[in-house]
Amino acid sequence: MNRVHDSAPQGARGTARPAPTDPHVVVLSGANVVLPTGTVNGGRVIVEGTRIAGSAPVGAPTVNLRNHWVVPGFVDMHNHGGGGASFTSGTVEEILKGIHTHRLHGTTTLVASTVTGDMDGLAQRAGLLSELAEQGDLAGIHFEGPFISPCRKGAHSEELLRDPDPAEVRKLIDAARGRASMVTLATELPGGIDSVRLLAEHGVIAAIGHTDATYEQTVEAIDAGATVATHLFNAMPTLGHRSPGPIAALLEDERITVELINDGVHLHPASLQLAFHHAGGDRVAFITDAMDAAGFGDGRYMLGPLEVEVSEGVARLVEGGSIAGSTLTLDRAFKRAVTVDRLPIEDVVSAIAANPARSLGLYDRVGSLEPGKDADLVVLDADFELKGVMRRGEWVVDPQLG
Repeated sequence: MNRVHDSAPQGARGTARPAPTDPHVVVLSGANVVLPTGTVNGGRVIVEGTRIAGSAPVGAPTVNLRNHWVVPGFVDMHNHGGGGASFTSGTVEEILKGIHTHRLHGTTTLVASTVTGDMDGLAQRAGLLSELAEQGDLAGIHFEGPFISPCRKGAHSEELLRDPDPAEVRKLIDAARGRASMVTLATELPGGIDSVRLLAEHGVIAAIGHTDATYEQTVEAIDAGATVATHLFNAMPTLGHRSPGPIAALLEDERITVELINDGVHLHPASLQLAFHHAGGDRVAFITDAMDAAGFGDGRYMLGPLEVEVSEGVARLVEGGSIAGSTLTLDRAFKRAVTVDRLPIEDVVSAIAANPARSLGLYDRVGSLEPGKDADLVVLDADFELKGVMRRGEWVVDPQLG
């Protein structure tokens, strides 16, 4: 384990004759490497093929990353699209373009989120997305809607909302062919608690969101098996001193991972600090909640059946003005967390990689820089600007630093 960040050159301890260079091994050296145990200055990460390795042969090619940071590849568990493409309505080619757009910004593991639609259309979409998950392009599917509260619908079509009937929830997870990762529910609605139990039985995350639940109703849903808070603070009642609502219940319970959209629009900095203070660095997951405009630009877009205007990077419904997802990429969320919110970099790495990976059940493969895991990593400069992205041992963005 320690060899992953050992700063001494291989072979420096003895006089053994150099072994032939393995063309499938590369050593990233001299960087500040963020590991589960802390940050190692002047450390190194050894990549062998598609995996992180514990040692390297003498003479292995080296990339000098002095004055840079190496962190795990980002894991986004809530993302609706990017690069001009929607995961809810795009073609396969468009979806792949959206995935690639987010990879260029450091997201090496991505769950595709849908928005509210008719049940047959969502089931059909689940079939298409599951094929991309089977190919390894996606980490799974997140159904955000239609089982949400009309009182907290946000950018979802009210006409298509429905109560979370367990039979209909089952229809969607069956359509996903084992690739359903998460379903967001307003668990206070009729059928909500039974649907949570159904999801838990099938190994699918039940996420509490777009909800008008009371504190007590939220506690009941957590006890039934819910484990994620969908974009905490957004699309739910505010925290009150007599009626604390879902926020207090979600923050206080150690079983809950809380999603946060750290774009400076969805959350006041004090709300983000409140979440980290109460949930701790091991229960926060940064998400993008991105829509088509992420990595693409301002203009008019469709989010499901609803028209969205993106102006100066902020997405709002044309009718009503509700915030309609974000144009965030996780490299921007990372930089803001460190430079504006002044969070410890280790907590930021946990929130952007380890915690979502654990929540999704993927931490054995991604989410940290450890031998045996996928060689998914991000290179940042001293100002926390993205300079390199590696996914499964291949550079998506080559730092070209020598």
